[in-house]
Amino acid sequence: MHIVIAGAGIVGLSCGFFLARDGHSVTLVDPLPPGAGTSFGNAGILSLESCLPVGYPELLHRLPRLLLDPCGPLRLRWADLPWLAPWLWRFFAASRRKRADAIAEHLVALVRKAEAAHDTVIDACGLGSLVRRTGWLKVARDPDRFLAMIAVERRALDRFGMPYEILDGERLHQLEPALAPELVRALWLVDDRQLASPYDFSRGIFRAIEERGGIWRQTTVEALRVERGRFRAVRTAAGEIEADALVVAAGAFSDRICRMFGLRLPLAAERGYHAMLDPGDPPLRHPVYGLAEGFVLAPMRDGIRLTSGVELGRPIAAPDFRWLHCLVARAPRLVPGIGTTVRSEWLGFRPSLPDSLPVIGPAPRREGIWLAFGHHHLGLTLGPLTGRLVADLLAGRDPGLDLAPYRADRRFA
Repeated sequence: MHIVIAGAGIVGLSCGFFLARDGHSVTLVDPLPPGAGTSFGNAGILSLESCLPVGYPELLHRLPRLLLDPCGPLRLRWADLPWLAPWLWRFFAASRRKRADAIAEHLVALVRKAEAAHDTVIDACGLGSLVRRTGWLKVARDPDRFLAMIAVERRALDRFGMPYEILDGERLHQLEPALAPELVRALWLVDDRQLASPYDFSRGIFRAIEERGGIWRQTTVEALRVERGRFRAVRTAAGEIEADALVVAAGAFSDRICRMFGLRLPLAAERGYHAMLDPGDPPLRHPVYGLAEGFVLAPMRDGIRLTSGVELGRPIAAPDFRWLHCLVARAPRLVPGIGTTVRSEWLGFRPSLPDSLPVIGPAPRREGIWLAFGHHHLGLTLGPLTGRLVADLLAGRDPGLDLAPYRADRRFA
């Protein structure tokens, strides 16, 4: 079969890899080079112990305080509120206790299978040198508040049997000498991994696709040709591409393509920023999240990447780097030796559905169209698994997982 994949980020590339491995002819369509979109700028964390949905009751109680902090982990573009309102309404509904607990089970069902899919990609593409088995440190300076700050996540980790350690100051600084001495407690997610370069990881997958005959077309999907309910071709700015199937894996821009065949989904963009900083001395060895500060410092091959929390707004809205600069000024609170001169800055768009779960599976009432998007913060973590699941579905194989919770026609609240 000839399969067109709309989107060349980590999810689209993973779909391309597993489909090409099955012997299909693959064409990736994306206006940006493979791996150069949202997949380029993340913190590189394979979050293999992620067991919390984005929304849960305790978060709702904290929202007013979070939104009032100009340097906090959450921002709302108030001008975009009318556009966001329907999504927010569903998000609040999905954050109720009973619903959030059920969503967590569906999220963990994916996360538990993510490592094996990553290992398949890493081994087949020769990417082992990019992967560090460091775990992930979530740090605090106030020992009295620390347990309260991690209480929700710790309950979820215990519920699902995820491994972690609670570190005191001495153990923390033995493990990570670059941290500020005032940081005296940490939650260590011991099984999480980190990539030295998310972009190089994506490019490595693309090389494997090319070796199997796959290609990338630098263009934009403008329309679809669907005849009697079956997909036939994509119409791009560079011409029409006939194919046997289409996989929509365009991240936060997937909704635009879905509307071309009459499917409307509540997809929003969790806008995220990063700044590249000089590493300082001693160099940071683990990705670190400041529980009070609300940002991540992640050691990369070419420096330290500071990644922000979430800015809710339209993907097309202009970036506001003032928030990022505020976070950069606070970076020495975590790592005193870090440089605060911004070498480069970036904005990306995490595709997010109100219930924190991706859409994976066939498009309703449209034969030959498959959906793979909406992974919010877990695109890198769940990308290879999603690619394997899509390939299994197209081949008629048992995916080894009940995919009903990820259907496009589910309720999102």
